[in-house]
Amino acid sequence: MKKIALELYDIRHRFEESSWCLEISSLSIRSNHIFGIVGPNGSGKSTLLRIAAGVIIPVSGNVVFGQINLRKLKRKEMARHIGYLPQELHSEYDISVEELVGLGRFPYLTGLGSFKTTDSDAVYQAIKTTELEAFRSRRLSQLSGGERKRAFLASVIAQEPEILLLDEPTSALDVHYQVQFFRLLKGMSLKGMGIGIVTHDINMASLFCDEIMILQAGKCLAQGRPEKILTLSNLNIAYGEDIILGRHPEVNLPTVMPRIIRGNDG
Repeated sequence: MKKIALELYDIRHRFEESSWCLEISSLSIRSNHIFGIVGPNGSGKSTLLRIAAGVIIPVSGNVVFGQINLRKLKRKEMARHIGYLPQELHSEYDISVEELVGLGRFPYLTGLGSFKTTDSDAVYQAIKTTELEAFRSRRLSQLSGGERKRAFLASVIAQEPEILLLDEPTSALDVHYQVQFFRLLKGMSLKGMGIGIVTHDINMASLFCDEIMILQAGKCLAQGRPEKILTLSNLNIAYGEDIILGRHPEVNLPTVMPRIIRGNDG
């Protein structure tokens, strides 16, 4: 996979009849790299990711993929390069896992839409990568929330994108699958994929992301490597003071825990 980057410059966006404004000077999601976006509710994380995916056109600024403005790419062409998994996942039809994952090959189909060997191989590999082999014939209504998340992820992986954008992909997963999921992302990034991920889990972001942006009220509070920006000062500004900052015993990276006793609480 060739080296590529999705870059955002001078982004400014606001919604009608709202004083809230998202303002980001620069952001780069590049090959072999996991870029994490964290911050409190309402800070603009999902809005920023939707702008990066071309779902929202910002009021001003540019989103550039491989030196091409995203606005100049047709939707089908964009889907060959950029995969986007939103926070809310829906399907109008109660199809099987394999059928859902097969939809990820749409950007590559021509003529009558018949699958080629490369399409079948991509679907098989995506199902295998997300460990859904035993569920490939199950319908979406027969899956748990976490299994549905993995099925939709497999559909995006089947696109074989160079850049993968994920909005809270582990929100319905237990701790085991959260760790497994982030390990999966790390493996894909090591093979060349660029990954941008919005997450509320600061600890997972610290352990698995190469770079993190902390958003606060639509602005970038801090951006850089986890060990540089996940400071108690930054976290107190973003999340308040009910936080204790520690270190992971295996890799010495910042970890966040809740403060139980404050001041004279006893």
